[in-house]
Amino acid sequence: MTDLILASASPARAEILRNAGLAINVEPGRIDEDAVKAAMLAENAPPRDIADKLAELKASRISGRHPSQLVLGADQVLVHDGTLFSKPANMDEARAHLSALGGTTHQLLSAAVIIESGKPVWRHIGSAKLTMRPFSEAFINTYLDRVGDLALTTVGCYQLEGLGAQLFSRIEGDYFTVLGLPLLEVLGFLRARGVLTE
Repeated sequence: MTDLILASASPARAEILRNAGLAINVEPGRIDEDAVKAAMLAENAPPRDIADKLAELKASRISGRHPSQLVLGADQVLVHDGTLFSKPANMDEARAHLSALGGTTHQLLSAAVIIESGKPVWRHIGSAKLTMRPFSEAFINTYLDRVGDLALTTVGCYQLEGLGAQLFSRIEGDYFTVLGLPLLEVLGFLRARGVLTE
């Protein structure tokens, strides 16, 4: 039996959990993220609530199929000058995102919700502040040429564990939270539940 079902399509989250020694199954919880965000923004919901709701909906979607197992949903939002950024739809959008974020500080919120028998049993939202160094349009073009479609897979167009590290001058917060999962807190819950040994 697996320790956990990950209701996320993110290869990075799966790798983080497996590297930490967890036996996981991956079953992405497909939801209409744009519709959920739009509805919550229309109600002036704070970004942290949006990240939390997206994570919960993903886990809920999968939990019904596996009522006896723990299901982990996760999501991440980026906030810059009061604006919520989503994953870019194409390279032009990625270029615009990086142009807006360059030389400024933004916040990443990484939410994780664990559901058992259809009900949330644990939740956490990790936060990190990231400052991008100023860079030229030429650098952005070179960066996007090198990372290719990977830039479209993450909010903010970067992967800190790779070439994206070159975008930053300062990072305040937990490394795993930046990668998209507050791992230490997840592990703490799993130890408390006896899934992992003390």
